[in-house]
Amino acid sequence: MLKKTPSIFNDVIGPVMRGPSSSHSAAGTRIGLLARALMGSTIESVLIKFDRAGSLATTHESQGSDMGLCGGFLGLAPSDERLVCYREEIRKAGIQVQFKNGSYGDKHPNTYRLRLKNAQETHDLVALSTGGGMIEIVEIDGHTVSMLGDLYETLVYFERKEKGIVQNVERLFHGKGDIQVLNRQHAEKNFVRITSSTPLDDRQLVAISAEHGAISIKCLPPVLPISTPQEMNVPFESCEQMLAYNRNRHLSLAELAVLYESARGGLSRKEIVHKMIDIVRTMKSSLKTGLAGTRYKDRILGCQSALYREKQKSERLMDLGILNRIILYVTALMEAKSAMGLIVAAPTAGSCGGLPGTVLGAADVMGRSESEIAESMLAAGLIGIFISTFSTFAAEVAGCQAECGAGSGMAAAALVTLMGGTTENAVAAASMALQNSLGMICDPVANRVEVPCLGKNVMAAGNAVSCANMALAGYDPVIPLDEVIQTMDAVGKRIPGEFRCTALGGLSVTETSRRIEKNLFRNEG
Repeated sequence: MLKKTPSIFNDVIGPVMRGPSSSHSAAGTRIGLLARALMGSTIESVLIKFDRAGSLATTHESQGSDMGLCGGFLGLAPSDERLVCYREEIRKAGIQVQFKNGSYGDKHPNTYRLRLKNAQETHDLVALSTGGGMIEIVEIDGHTVSMLGDLYETLVYFERKEKGIVQNVERLFHGKGDIQVLNRQHAEKNFVRITSSTPLDDRQLVAISAEHGAISIKCLPPVLPISTPQEMNVPFESCEQMLAYNRNRHLSLAELAVLYESARGGLSRKEIVHKMIDIVRTMKSSLKTGLAGTRYKDRILGCQSALYREKQKSERLMDLGILNRIILYVTALMEAKSAMGLIVAAPTAGSCGGLPGTVLGAADVMGRSESEIAESMLAAGLIGIFISTFSTFAAEVAGCQAECGAGSGMAAAALVTLMGGTTENAVAAASMALQNSLGMICDPVANRVEVPCLGKNVMAAGNAVSCANMALAGYDPVIPLDEVIQTMDAVGKRIPGEFRCTALGGLSVTETSRRIEKNLFRNEG
């Protein structure tokens, strides 16, 4: 996998999406969109292969990979409401989609192998879902590549290998982006790859075609909200570096997040704050949807949030103060997700209740403004940057500690920020919350992202509240955040595969879980 410099809005807070799982539905949609572009928007049939030893072979249908891929083939965004009806939409479009499980020796558990066809051409694409809706295209037509979907990618195909093509491309596109020739001897199709932050000039593409006899030109637009500048220099990459940078500056964690994201994505402070406020408004809209009561056929739980609110109003619950509001909000957000409503993956769809529910619940009780909520989310986003840089948000790679655990650490930092605590307080809270989450497995009941996911999101929220107060009181986290993240990554790699979102272990294989899954499948059919 490519070493990356993550963005708060690409890798951590987002995408805005529908579906049960960002690793499946959002990532699948983005992969499908790039596959569609590779085929010139015309797809007649697709063969999709999953490795039996990975996660997708057992989860691709129930957790939304099928929905995401088909949506992408149709040109739909991860937020499009038509994704819910993807089977009918793909049938109307006349696209034949076939799935096959086999033994392909894939190293990453979320590997997609696609063979795409139409009347004129066939292309092969291999992609990874790397967590939280992020993707990497690792192979096209037998050539090794590394595309993250954050740039314009132009592939100029040639019938034969020809000397001088690279030099001519470099001359024509000087200053327009990095150029890389992918010319493997074993590959049947030869192309020059051109990456750029803006679309290329058609006249230059025509010049290449005329001079060297290009047989086709494929333009793959970015699928991520924030592009990657050709040159960037972020002020820090680790928490230790951030604290050193801030030693004499005394900036808040939110201010440091703005500095980082500005250097990473080339955005102004105003653009960054406005973008986060928009995300906060989406979170509030999702909360409103959940609190109004939700239903969905392919779902285990009924509307639990209504029960909680009713009992709370009648004073039949224990007085937990702010935590009662947070539990209600976490539940409502998870239910909005399970009903295919619009949600913000923060950092993933499976953990979309923990961080947003905690921040929105606490902010409501404390009477905090929209801009203050946005600042706390930016602070959470920077903690997420460190997690994304040195570990993962993918439960398929590191268990639920990478989703709900990461969300808990981010939420703890957000709460400290909301309370006006120092950057050091926020980092301490994140460290303690993540320490408490190490080893958490991912074992979805009936292969749905509901149980025990809801409970783990609530637990993540409670953990965040406790650790935020502990940090504000001056508790010593002992282990620095960077070391905790490194430990999380090491622990995640040692969690057996059946406990990493494969539905092959833990609660997933209980008698009740299997019975529920069978009944859901029967009802769907």
